[in-house]
Amino acid sequence: MTVAEFLDWPGDGTGRRFELVDGELRPMSPGSRAHGSIKMRLGRLIDEALEAAGSPCSIVSTPGVITGWRAQINMRIPDLGVTCTPDAPGQRALPDPVVLIEILSPSNAVDTWDNVWAYTTIPSLREIAVVHSTQVQAELLRRATDGGWPAVPEQIDAVGTLCLESITFACPLRAAYAQTHLS
Repeated sequence: MTVAEFLDWPGDGTGRRFELVDGELRPMSPGSRAHGSIKMRLGRLIDEALEAAGSPCSIVSTPGVITGWRAQINMRIPDLGVTCTPDAPGQRALPDPVVLIEILSPSNAVDTWDNVWAYTTIPSLREIAVVHSTQVQAELLRRATDGGWPAVPEQIDAVGTLCLESITFACPLRAAYAQTHLS
């Protein structure tokens, strides 16, 4: 299946969500309550920071992103994405993402990391954060000035700060876990 066919596909009739991986449909399971809470809280924190700074960037929940590798047959769906490209009619994929965020659940860890490494092929992308849903922990990949990506993510623990330099955002990692059993 191509991205164009995927975007026109009416679904399988079950209400399940899918992403397109190398031309194949990959079902996406619903996240846990903590997963959803972390996603919404982090999205709100980033949105408020962007707005307060007067940034042209915006955050989008569950955007479709097209990878730089095999772009015709890959549309991955991260939990959150930030773009600085203005919204325009007809956009069905997030244009020029600069930050992508995945909330990691044990049940989808392999697929999540597969997506993370696929995201590194997106030319506009500067940072990828993987925020855990079962413990207060995150992993951050930041593109180097030479365009390369580190082989090992930076680890952020419960007392650390999540810094997304490309959008001038920083918050204590714990803030993303407010109102969850992990707070």
